[in-house]
Amino acid sequence: MRLVLAAAAMLIAAPLLAQTGTPGTPNKALVTAGTYPVDPNHTQVTWQVNHMGFSMLQGQFGASGGSITIDPAKPNDTKVEVTFAVDQLSTTSPRFAEHLKSKDFFDAAANPTARFVSTSVRATGDRAVITGNLTIKGVTRPVTLQASFVGAGANPMSKKLNFGFRATGSISRNDFGLGMAVPVVSDKVDLTINAAFAAQ
Repeated sequence: MRLVLAAAAMLIAAPLLAQTGTPGTPNKALVTAGTYPVDPNHTQVTWQVNHMGFSMLQGQFGASGGSITIDPAKPNDTKVEVTFAVDQLSTTSPRFAEHLKSKDFFDAAANPTARFVSTSVRATGDRAVITGNLTIKGVTRPVTLQASFVGAGANPMSKKLNFGFRATGSISRNDFGLGMAVPVVSDKVDLTINAAFAAQ
């Protein structure tokens, strides 16, 4: 039975393995105008803080929902909103992750998600400055992100359009009521966002 299952898996994977190169390319013309839901399996926020001046410490949130409305002919009209699963926060230490979810920091039981909603987009070529409102623990503050287009193309598994962006920015922990241990642990948080969207 195991041999049959293994053979079936190989047959399914064969077309993917046979493909040369990545299906996505940095060609904005492949993106057609419309509204696309976020791909939660391939969207993430990585955050980084300076831990006591000894090391840089990172963790991640995944996406739980969101969408982008985009028209390549009118890039400055783009609208994006993404909800992140704070209650699914991950680090390399389960004990540390649970502390971050506690009332000392995110209070994830009462505030299970965070949300970013764009208010303006200024695009230049494959890059854009995205300004929006970030809400964490019920506190909303403006955030500016430096975004770049990664690529677009037909997903070989779904045969539908997929595309994505990478963005960076920084926020203050104190601004969102997350200031425990500042300044021993840095107030500044550096963010790297990988956002993927997929046609349905």
